[in-house]
Amino acid sequence: MYKGIHLEKPVFEIGLKGYVYGTAAVRLAVEADRAAEECGVSIVFDPQYVDIPAVAAATRHIFVFSQHMDAVEIGRGSGMVLPEALKEAGAAGTMLNHSERRLTLAEISGAIRRADEVGLATMVCTDSPREAAAVAQLAPNIVLAEPPSLIGGDRSVAAEMRGFVQQTIELVGRINPEIIIMCAAAVKTPQDVADMVALGVGATGSTSGILKADDPIAQMWAMVRSMRAAWNRQYPT
Repeated sequence: MYKGIHLEKPVFEIGLKGYVYGTAAVRLAVEADRAAEECGVSIVFDPQYVDIPAVAAATRHIFVFSQHMDAVEIGRGSGMVLPEALKEAGAAGTMLNHSERRLTLAEISGAIRRADEVGLATMVCTDSPREAAAVAQLAPNIVLAEPPSLIGGDRSVAAEMRGFVQQTIELVGRINPEIIIMCAAAVKTPQDVADMVALGVGATGSTSGILKADDPIAQMWAMVRSMRAAWNRQYPT
């Protein structure tokens, strides 16, 4: 099932988008690397393409994902993101179909196929349980399901997401129970992280909740620690 890497739940994603880059991105990645090792959480870290080599070189425990990838073959394709280039740059996987970079189902299928060929994991964004089920047929590593209207929102909505998350878990689980289900819509605080874990997802994460905080590194640590604690409560050993 896992192509090239093995992601253990719980998984926490830090999506940098265009908020942080260069030296600041590497600094945050190094702290995330420490948090991943200390807390036993698989951290997916999505920097700008140009920062992937520096982030990968500075870390050992996080999974560096690109923010997009194209199903292009070696050769023609100016301006596209080549899977082999991402792999050589140090990426472990790629995000696909973010609400800010939508793809058709055929494009998602092609990108997952190419990622599989070079050993990159795939995290595919979906905007409904029904779309999550359709994408699950393509066997990505992670299905990230969340309504676009809630992404980057300013209020905690974990309780409102209950039906959405439970339906997604049910539909995707019927198709492929090995797929990790992530929901990170409007996750702003450590409590939001715990609430998402309580809904039954194997993964969550945050962008603006971390990167817009007064102290992004401290906020990241608090969220990762909250995930570990919530996971231990939900699945005691």
